Formats: sequence, structure tokens, C-alpha cells
Amino acid sequence: MLRFLLAVSQWLANYTSVFIIGIAVFTFFVPETFNWVSGITQTTILGLIMLTMGLTLSTTDFKILAKRPADIFIGACAQFLIMPCVAYLLVSIFHLEPALAIGILLVGCCPGGVSSNIMSFLCHGDVAFSVGMTCASTLLAPVMTPFLMQLTAGAIVEINTIGMFVNILIVTIIPVSLGCFLNYTYSKKKYFPTIRSLMPGISVICLACIVGGVISTVHDPLVQRGWSLFLLTFAVVLCHNTLGYILGWATGKMARFNTAKKRTISIEVGMQNAGLATNLATVFFIAQPLAVLPCAISCAWHSISGTLLAGIFLQYDKIRKQQ
Repeated sequence: MLRFLLAVSQWLANYTSVFIIGIAVFTFFVPETFNWVSGITQTTILGLIMLTMGLTLSTTDFKILAKRPADIFIGACAQFLIMPCVAYLLVSIFHLEPALAIGILLVGCCPGGVSSNIMSFLCHGDVAFSVGMTCASTLLAPVMTPFLMQLTAGAIVEINTIGMFVNILIVTIIPVSLGCFLNYTYSKKKYFPTIRSLMPGISVICLACIVGGVISTVHDPLVQRGWSLFLLTFAVVLCHNTLGYILGWATGKMARFNTAKKRTISIEVGMQNAGLATNLATVFFIAQPLAVLPCAISCAWHSISGTLLAGIFLQYDKIRKQQ
């Protein structure tokens, strides 16, 4: 049974985007399936995702923050400057309605996604740098995300910065800290590596549940307004994500990073914690139900695009070797 669970976890980690898209499509046709994923339940699921992240972090990972301050500083600045600015620019260019604008801005103001570490590993990036950037942006999120939302979306809707700070603290910092504590306490136990091997699968399932819950919430507006709403939102998400990759790479080039670090900062900047954005949209912007739509699309698309970008980097390496 354990071998089966480990195999399932590995499959989910390898085919995250396929699984999440499958859940999203299924939920669109059977929306009542994930009606239960809302409110406290959704917050708990996101907390579980962050707990799985904490369980995979060791004290060595946090030492990276102290050993490579310049790299982490550049990465954190890029994370919290590029994506919010690009989101604000796209909202203005596409003249998005308030609900969709809030969703895109939320995605832009959130920290890097937890799956970015996997993508960096797949494309021979600097995994230690990736983990360090994810840790730094997650630790800064309780302060930076509410602050940036006030700057970018304050003119659109009232931002509960204190409430947002507390919420991010509860669903990110506390679970990650608990996971790190458990890892530090039990890492030498024989069974613990097996538990950690199951975490990627659990994380993917939890993320799929969040996406399913969002699709259930926005199902009726999507049906009423047709494909135009979905295609417009997807176009903005696509531009936001792609520009994040490009500008992240450009930042690495300006900082004179080597190839591995340029790949990593590109992926870290482009891939956001859309699960956190989804939770914030449902908790703090109830009056704007469509705000969760860009977040849900980002959950699925960032996994797909991250996999594609890692594949492009690997293909480039193969071509270079053949020359």
C-alpha cells in the first residue's frame, strides 16, 4: 500500500498540470462536487499545502538566506517589484472590470509558488537559490502582499490590510514554521523520509481541491457570460506569467548571474502562489466573486507554463551539446 501511495505521489508531482486541469474541467461540468471547498475549509487546505512545504525544508535551506544575501535580496526585489507592476500595467491596458482586476493584482502581489523549486530542479537551475527565494518571499508575504495590494488596488476597492496580514500569517508562516519544526525534530527517524516523499502528492491534491472550489464558485457567472470572459481572463494571466518569466530572466542577466541562476530567477518570478491569491480573494473580496477567476486560472496555468519552460531550457541544453 505504501509503495502505491509513493507511486501516486510521484505521478502527481510529475503531472501536476494534467491533474489540475482534469479536476477543473470535471468541476465545470459537475460543479457541486467541490462546493464544500470554501471559507474555513479552503483556508485549512491552503494551510496544509504550506505545511507540506515546511516539511520539505531543513535548517540547511534557511542557512542559504544567510550565506547568499545578495542573491536573495535581488530575487526578493524582483519578485515583489516585477509581478505587481506588470499586473497593474495589464489591468490598465485591458481595462479590466474591478473583480478581474483585483484577481490579477492579487496574483501579482503574492509570493513565489511552492512548485517553482521542482521546476528549477527539472531544468538544471540553482535549486538552493530557488528554495532561498521561495523562503524569503513567503516570509515577507504577510507584510508585502497587503502593502502592495493597497498601492495597486486601493483605488478600486477598500483593502483590509490588517486582516490580510493576519490571514497570510495564519495560512503561510505558521504552517511552514510547524512543518520546519517537525522536520527538525523527526528528520532522523527512519519513517520521516517516506512521509516527506508523500508531501508533493498531498500538495497537488490540495491545490486541485482549491481550484475545484473556485470553479464551483464562478461556474454560474462563467456560463452566463460565455467563453469571452474566460478567454479575456486567460489572455491576461498568460501575459502576466510570460512577462514574469522574461523580466525575471532579464533581471538575472543584469545581475550577471550564471545560466542556472538566471533560469531559477526567471521561474521564481513568473510562478506565483496563486493558491494563496485564491484564498485571499474568497475571504476579503466576497462582494467581487469573479476576483477568484484569475487566481484559479493562474493555479493551473502556472504549473503548465513552468513545466513547458523547464522543457524549453532542457531542449536548449540538448541543442547546445549537439553543436
